[in-house]
Amino acid sequence: MLVSAADELPPAWALLNSNESVFGPSRHAKDAARASVSGIGRYPEGADAALARAIAGFHGLDQDRIVVGQGTDDLLARLFRAYLGQGDQLVRSANGYLKVPNYAHANGGEVVSVEDDELTPSVDGMIAAVTGRTRVVYLANPENPAGTYLPKAEVERLHAALPDDVLLILDCAYAEYAWADDYDPGHDLVTTSANVVLCQTFSKLYGLAGARVGWAYGPKDAVDTVRRIGLTFPMAAPSVAAAMAALEDQAHVAFVRKENRALLERFCGRLTRLGVDCVPSQTNFVLVRMPGAAQSESAVVALAERGIRVRRMNSPAYASFFRVSIGLQNELDATASALECHLMEAK
Repeated sequence: MLVSAADELPPAWALLNSNESVFGPSRHAKDAARASVSGIGRYPEGADAALARAIAGFHGLDQDRIVVGQGTDDLLARLFRAYLGQGDQLVRSANGYLKVPNYAHANGGEVVSVEDDELTPSVDGMIAAVTGRTRVVYLANPENPAGTYLPKAEVERLHAALPDDVLLILDCAYAEYAWADDYDPGHDLVTTSANVVLCQTFSKLYGLAGARVGWAYGPKDAVDTVRRIGLTFPMAAPSVAAAMAALEDQAHVAFVRKENRALLERFCGRLTRLGVDCVPSQTNFVLVRMPGAAQSESAVVALAERGIRVRRMNSPAYASFFRVSIGLQNELDATASALECHLMEAK
């Protein structure tokens, strides 16, 4: 789905292609990770349970229904291993997270991809795609690469239409960034349902992409299965220490959320004044629309030649777009200026 600019281009000074938090983690998280190294000669006995307990306490959830792992990728892979077998079907948005089909295929599953509706996952399309062989419906909300989202009511409508033996996985990696009043990651839906699992991560707003920390909240039987098929010690001690400290520093979280939205809106405003469309986003990235695939390709290369890395879309539905992660103000200013120069040169 996502393709980087050409490898032969000059080294980049602005890496706006991986949706990492430009602000990084809380200083308390870094301090905690460093302090934990003194005991790194010991196995991290009980570290995963301690982190699950901290997450449960912060969100007001049942600790026994939480499992942690090495990023949500680890947890998604385990979920598909547990729920998909030979010939079982996964229903997902055609333009969602690119690794999901790999996890399904690795377990012999078939992938049913549903086209988006106005760059947003189609609830009606997903419901219509469910068959007797469907075992999992996967929804990224907000979705990557579009940055769009489904309101709480639409997620509930999707769930209500699913048979009891179909698992709904909600991948909410960007939930902490979203500010729309009608957005909700789905904790309450999981609490009251027997076939919904929610995945969240510390990689995005919390700035711990390199620590690889994710968590899932779901029915106890599902969580127990995912936990059993994981590693004996699923988390590194420094990662757990960093995540627990990051969770406690909500002042940093609030700062990043506020700054990200301001930077996003300022950047999109400038592109709009250039006559370039931005897809409304609830995340730390934005999808930029060009007139066509060739123009998008040339814009990505032009930016890369100026040391700015963005993401080019390789899906037919997104061929005329490229994605920009929200960086620092000077990086975004340089991106807008470089794009303006490119557009003038291309006339």
